[in-house]
Amino acid sequence: MKLVRNAALGIALAGMVGLGACSQNAGDKETLGSLGGAALGGLAGAQIGSGSGQLAATAVGALLGFFIGSEVGKSLDKADQLYAERTADQALETNPTGQSSTWNNPDSGNSGTITPTRTSYTDSGQPCREYQQTVTIGGETQQAYGTACRQADGSWRIVN
Repeated sequence: MKLVRNAALGIALAGMVGLGACSQNAGDKETLGSLGGAALGGLAGAQIGSGSGQLAATAVGALLGFFIGSEVGKSLDKADQLYAERTADQALETNPTGQSSTWNNPDSGNSGTITPTRTSYTDSGQPCREYQQTVTIGGETQQAYGTACRQADGSWRIVN
C-alpha cells in the first residue's frame, strides 16, 4: 500500500515537472502556482484513492491542482494590471498635459509611467487624452502611445 502511494506520488511529481516545463512562456507566479497546485492535488488524490484506483486518483488530483494553481498564479500577475489601470485612470482624469504619474508593484518589482500628452473633446463634450505609457516588466522597458476617452459613466476607455 505504501509502495503504491509513493509510486503514485512520484508519477504525479514527474508529471507536474513535465507540465511545468511546457509553460516556459508563462509568468513565474503562474508556473509556481501550477507546480504547487499539482503537488497538493497529487497528495490529496493519493489520500482519497485506494488500491489500484489510488494511482488514477493521484494523477487526476495532480492534473486538477496544476490547472487550478495556474489560474491562481495568473491572478497574482494581474496585480500589475490593477496598479497600472488605477494610475492611468487618475492621470487621465486629473494630470495636466505633460505631468507623469507612476505605479510600482512592490511584490513583482514591475512599474510604469503614464503621461497625458494632449487633450481633445468628442462631439458630445467628453474629453479624450492622448498619452504615452512606459512599462517595465522583468527589467525590460516598453513604450506605447494611445488615446483614451472618458465614457458617460466616468471611466476611461482606450480608443486607439
